[in-house]
Amino acid sequence: MARLEVVVVDGSAPEDFAAHARRWAGLGIRLVPPRIDLDCANGKVAGVLTGLRVAGHDRVVIADDDVRYGAADLERTVALLDDADLVRPQNYFSPVPWHAAWDSARSLINRLFGGDYPGTLAVRRSVLLSAGGYDGDVLFENLELIRTVRAIGGRVVTPLDLFVARRPPTTRKFLSQRIRQAYDDFAQPPRLALALAAVPGAVTVARRSTSPGRAVGWLAGAVWGIVAAAEMGRRRAGGRLVFPFAASLLAPLWVLERGICCWLAVAARLWHGGCPYAGRIVRRAATPPRVLRRRCHTRGRDYAGQPGHHC
Repeated sequence: MARLEVVVVDGSAPEDFAAHARRWAGLGIRLVPPRIDLDCANGKVAGVLTGLRVAGHDRVVIADDDVRYGAADLERTVALLDDADLVRPQNYFSPVPWHAAWDSARSLINRLFGGDYPGTLAVRRSVLLSAGGYDGDVLFENLELIRTVRAIGGRVVTPLDLFVARRPPTTRKFLSQRIRQAYDDFAQPPRLALALAAVPGAVTVARRSTSPGRAVGWLAGAVWGIVAAAEMGRRRAGGRLVFPFAASLLAPLWVLERGICCWLAVAARLWHGGCPYAGRIVRRAATPPRVLRRRCHTRGRDYAGQPGHHC
């Protein structure tokens, strides 16, 4: 692989930033704070845009601090940018405590319908800069980045067999993320509608069934249907190598949890005007694709020098 440049954007307090600089001295890591002119509701976006400004290469891998690339995975990810503008790998948890298996059910269902949204993406720096970056006042920042690249005519690839490990959060952090992750579904209205219908639908079936046995049969069928869907996602493109079967079995519980948390997300939007996040209230989950396309057309910038692609 060509020379690798590592940029760490560290938004820690000054004393912690200085301690990190001392600890990582001599490792070839470029440590920078987020640019003050990039203040936005989602601090991760400010970090990504800061890194893009200082990066010296066009092919850039963006990764959360819990992501762990192997050398072969990294090389393949970067190589895919030869023919693509954005690469969307698939994350899996390693190790897999109970809450990581629970959350992996989300990944399996997403894989069945096109791919999961990982904590890492690879992008051509020139493409994203030609778009003027991407919106940092949204909650679902990875989806916003993907939609922005597509809006300017960029090619997005999702290799379902490109697996990149990530460390699981603590149980406390996992629990704190439930409503915030459910709020992401506001960016995809059909998913939100399905999630909101899950609990009322189960209650309606139970109440209107002519006998308890029939109600149990309907609900059991729904449970096993969800398990089957998750298992299909697990089996796609070799997913059985990294995702445990327990994640498929836990999928019905994840669907139930998401249904409840989506109602709580709706309540947060009505009560707070958005989702509380890092001391702020974020109203938008992501920008609709049609709005991004219109925004790109209005800016009228050429993408990659090709006529017909503007942002």
